This record gives sequence, structure tokens and C-alpha cells, in this order.
Amino acid sequence: MNFLKRFLIAAWGVYALVVFFTLALLLTLAVALIPSQNICRRMVHRTAQLILKLAGIPVTVHHLNRLPEGPCVIVANHASYLDGPLIAAALPPIFSFVIKQEIRKMPGAHLLLRRVGSHFVERFNRKKSAADARRLLDSAKDGQALAFFAEGTFQKKPGLMPFRMGAFSTAVRADFPVVPMVIRGARHILPSGARLPRPGKLEVIIQMPIRVNQLASNPTRELVAATRTQMLRELGEEDLAPETTTLVPARGQD
Repeated sequence: MNFLKRFLIAAWGVYALVVFFTLALLLTLAVALIPSQNICRRMVHRTAQLILKLAGIPVTVHHLNRLPEGPCVIVANHASYLDGPLIAAALPPIFSFVIKQEIRKMPGAHLLLRRVGSHFVERFNRKKSAADARRLLDSAKDGQALAFFAEGTFQKKPGLMPFRMGAFSTAVRADFPVVPMVIRGARHILPSGARLPRPGKLEVIIQMPIRVNQLASNPTRELVAATRTQMLRELGEEDLAPETTTLVPARGQD
């Protein structure tokens, strides 16, 4: 890659970050003053779309019509810090996101996510994690649609890591359909450890809902397996979870 091309890519990356942080700051200030959670969610949805548009990152959402009319649990793969803004832009503003507890250390992000009804869960303290799981179940039973990154984190190496169980146990207990969702392109644009994003395009593929009442004797395990099979088919990356470690005890989600 010649110097001019590297310079242009770096300049675009700086521009994209300026767009993101400027609009994210304005959005955070706005939602801090608006009491309505529904209005805040719509603002986040529109602002995420605007950020990606102004940054010149094309986004294609496939099969949005597959989302059930009632509440459901979205399970998406996790490859980049771009994933959160992307699904906020791609999904209708009705979902409560399940986020790792550590985000509370980032005051701006924590305020923004709290104002749109996100759930913050503990990943390492089992007692607190169990309490968070009960709270998620209560929210689901109240009719909240939930969105999880079931891997719980992301890494630079491509592939689908083992799933944590929070999304699936919540879906089974609440009798919600699970909708697998595949994100493609985020790892290329902003891989783990990268300082600047690079040009690329993003895709979101919403897959067929999996109904809990269609599963047999071990619905949670079958739900994990069916979700993973659908996602790997569209993702085009390696399965990084050996069969014996595909199920990871629920300690929260990222």
C-alpha cells in the first residue's frame, strides 16, 4: 500500500471518529434532558443511522420482516465496537440491550445506555450474576424485547466463540422466540486493538425465529445449537467452540 493510500485511509478514519464522538456527545446531552424512554430510543436509532451515513459506511439490513410482532430475544455475533451502534441503527427502537457491567465505568456511555433502558449485568460475580438473570427474566415477562451478544466479548481472530447462556435461559423461561442475527463487516472496519476504523461496508442478516415450543426435551441446549447453526451458516467464519465448551455458564453479556 503506497503512502498516499495509507494517508487517505487514516484521514478517513480520523474523520469517522470525529463524526462518531461529536454526534454521540450531542446525543448523550439530549437524552440526559429528555424524560421519555421511547423518545430517547428513537433518538439513538436515528443518530446511529446518521453517524454511519455521514461516515460513509454503507449498511444493508436483510430480512427485517422476519422479526416477530411480539417480544423476542435477539442473539447477535460480536466482532467489534461497531456492533452496538450498528444494531441500534438496524433494529427498530424497541429493544433493551444487555450490556456488561463494566460499561458503568464510562460515564457518558453508561448514561446514554441507561436512559434507553439497557440492562447491565455482572459477568464474574456469581451471586450478582444470578440476581441479574432474575431481573432480566422479570423484564422479559413484562414484555420487553431483549438483544444480546451471546459470546459476551469479541477478539481480533475471526470466528464464533462459545455462547454464554443468559440469552437462551431467559428465552426459554419467558417463552420468547430467539432470533439469530449475523453482523458482517464490522471486524474488517474496526478490529480489536485498532486505533482508527478503515473503510468498508456493513451487513446485518436477520434469520428465522426459533420458537421454544418447537423444541424437545432439553430446550435450552437445543436452542443454543439451532441458533449457532443458523449463525455459522451466514457468518462464513470458523466455529471456535468445541462441542464440549459450546455452552458457557451465564455470567452476563457484553
